[in-house]
Amino acid sequence: MQARADDPLAEHAARRDRLVAASQADDASGAPLGLERRSSNLFRERFEAPKRRLDLREFRHVLDVDVAGGSVDVEGSTCYEELVAATLPKGVMPAVVPQLKTITVGGAAAGVGIEATSFRHGLVHDTLLEFDVLLPDGRVATCRPDNEHRDLFFGFPNSYGTLGYAIRLRLQTLPVRRAVRVEHRRHADPRAFFDDLALQCAGKADFVDGVVFAPGELVLTVARFVDDAPWLSDYTFEKIYYRSLRERELDYLGVHDYLWRWDTDWFWCSRNLYAQNPLLRRLLGRERLNSRFYTRVMRWNGKWGLTRRLARLRGRFTESVIQDVDIPLSRAGEFLDFLLREIGILPVWTCPIRPARADRRFTLYPLEPGVPCVNFGFWDVVESDTRHEPGHFNRLVEREVMRLGGIKSLYSDSFFTREEFAQAYRMDEYAALKAKYDPAGRMLGLYEKCVLRA
Repeated sequence: MQARADDPLAEHAARRDRLVAASQADDASGAPLGLERRSSNLFRERFEAPKRRLDLREFRHVLDVDVAGGSVDVEGSTCYEELVAATLPKGVMPAVVPQLKTITVGGAAAGVGIEATSFRHGLVHDTLLEFDVLLPDGRVATCRPDNEHRDLFFGFPNSYGTLGYAIRLRLQTLPVRRAVRVEHRRHADPRAFFDDLALQCAGKADFVDGVVFAPGELVLTVARFVDDAPWLSDYTFEKIYYRSLRERELDYLGVHDYLWRWDTDWFWCSRNLYAQNPLLRRLLGRERLNSRFYTRVMRWNGKWGLTRRLARLRGRFTESVIQDVDIPLSRAGEFLDFLLREIGILPVWTCPIRPARADRRFTLYPLEPGVPCVNFGFWDVVESDTRHEPGHFNRLVEREVMRLGGIKSLYSDSFFTREEFAQAYRMDEYAALKAKYDPAGRMLGLYEKCVLRA
């Protein structure tokens, strides 16, 4: 069809038609489908066999912002940086904005997206109203919680491109105000920290998250929209946001800067690139202080193994432990004890999650209905003077998460056995989805992709 100029929906339809034609073209290779991409927010090594690549990179347009209706229509390859830039001038934001600018909307729906509004609005997939999925056979299915594709609506999150690709999504939005008032509440006792977290989630906050800096140093951050601010702090260059949690009790940020407060230093992981050194920071410049630049450096290091080789020269053995796990709030203290004792990574990000609703049961990310959870994010390299089997520390994490009734995100390395994976992620129900939406097996299976790294 011919798109009219300045008609976003018609232009989207034309892109969709081209994609459908390309995906349905004959291919004799028999290779599984995969995405053509230049970057990714997945943090697991992949040993990929040849794939038939689909290019969805032109699907990065915001189609409509319905301020009155509280929703936004957006294409799946749109980065959240672009989505926020389109919504904030209209006085709204996506209900959940993941922490890094380069995360795509479709990626957050097919994976798991979280941020400090999640205590009230859930994960990114909890904010979905409807979406269009390009199925493995080239058809497009519109999924809503009340139509003939409701099974795919609730089965798509955490499917990681094994059931199809989201090319258009409609998500909930929230009204914003001029600025964000940020209060940092310090605790020396983990029990008091988690009790305060529960109390603040039941209050009038707009954002709640926290950081564990040390066993006796925990900071809960509670933030609210405000119309007036006596000052606006800037953490996009020389000042570093996570340090302000220890230095300030009260702060104010513009909404845009608050939403991207973690991106400038990749939370605190920029320290591993020495980007927190004031001189190097100035040499890098503001334009390189972001997750996009750090990810490129990390990919380069992963390819050439520089830090791993340096550790071996010092007689040390390393294992990358990059994980986000969701633990029932009632057992969060137990998990933190384990994390400090067995893994030793600090700081640790914490983010509360609204109890799952019984009427919105997401098949492959089965949080217990009515049970509030806390996400723990910890991302670093564990060093030891003893050689362990591959994945030793990650396996410890997985076993503890399962013991405590939690669940682990699959964007990073996983070492589950097939039996453990089937129990944790409902592979019996996934098999039914796979048989219905990918009967020819044109896409990899979830275990093969996320654990075997195919």
